[in-house]
Amino acid sequence: MEQQKKIRKIPMRQCLGCNEHKPKQELLRVVRSPEGEISLDFTGKKSGRGAYICRDVKCLRRARKSRRIERNLECEIPESVYDVMEQELSAYAE
Repeated sequence: MEQQKKIRKIPMRQCLGCNEHKPKQELLRVVRSPEGEISLDFTGKKSGRGAYICRDVKCLRRARKSRRIERNLECEIPESVYDVMEQELSAYAE
């Protein structure tokens, strides 16, 4: 009998900025740690509740304007934290 090659399922996530479904690997995770700290998770391994956005500053700005990240992470995010995330993301994209 032939061995069937196992097809791996690619985990998909929805970007909170543009609403597109993309493979999890292509997206960037925004994490609320158990201590309540909000940060960008470039590794995808930090513990805490996560929300996903494209690796694009435009998507972060769109999600910021619509407050979708806050709703998803069930907490309020100060403007200063958004500013830091924007700087980190634009530095990472270069």
